[in-house]
Amino acid sequence: MPTITSGGDPISLGSPGRCSPEFSGLYEPIRRDYPIEEYFADARPCGVVKSVYVQTNWPAGGESDEAAWIQAVSDRHGFPQAFVGYADLASPAVVATLDGLMKHRGLRGIRQQLHWHENATYRFAARPDLMNDAGWRRGLRELAKRKLLFELQAFAGQMADGARLARDFPDLELVLLHAGMLEDTSEAGWSAWRAGMRLLSGCPNVSVKLSGLGTFSHRCDPALWRPVIEETLGLFGPQRCLFGSNFPIEKLWTDYRSIVGAVAGALSRLSAPDRDAVFYGNAVRLYRL
Repeated sequence: MPTITSGGDPISLGSPGRCSPEFSGLYEPIRRDYPIEEYFADARPCGVVKSVYVQTNWPAGGESDEAAWIQAVSDRHGFPQAFVGYADLASPAVVATLDGLMKHRGLRGIRQQLHWHENATYRFAARPDLMNDAGWRRGLRELAKRKLLFELQAFAGQMADGARLARDFPDLELVLLHAGMLEDTSEAGWSAWRAGMRLLSGCPNVSVKLSGLGTFSHRCDPALWRPVIEETLGLFGPQRCLFGSNFPIEKLWTDYRSIVGAVAGALSRLSAPDRDAVFYGNAVRLYRL
């Protein structure tokens, strides 16, 4: 089964972005370079044939340097085949930033992390409703003009706004990260997550990345992951779900093979073509690989 992975890989972690121990665990073991050779050793034995790198919050103003670096890695090694960069879509300079990023042939999209939570240790964005801001939306419109996708990272409480965003930008592909970041597994938490995911699933331009499922439990737990994956598949269908490794962050608590195995187990009831769509075909379509 060929696999395309998506995550922060390969990545330099000499200066990681904002992160808290409560969110991703104690990250000292990966506060170092994660070179392409180590990535190959982790991923290739698991059937990975192509990869998409996702931005990793370099120091402020470093988005162009990050893009140039990952393109240079790709040019030398043939991996990753595409990347998702960073831009502050609310910035007055967003057009110039995007034009600069577009010079790199591997660019396929932008991630600006919008997730906001009542729990400050889970919070990244300065406010919960940035995606409703008119100035920020003007920047998002520039992505659609350039046929770039947007990787949406949001919690359940922001999903109604996310669905509104998807409806307002029907020509823009959005990829929801980490299967909607279910951080609260109480009955109320599951209910809020399901309601938000149902709203997003009604938008045909929203796909979901089955990634980062160990973010809040800090372990690879197939029993915990399976219902999240199965419910996501039930709402979005296998043609709008895709595998993501979230490596090397997940390396804090597991290995690549365990992640692939846990996701494959949760997909075992699907037909072979549908499993291939999740592991390969949908990424080829979305990231033009």
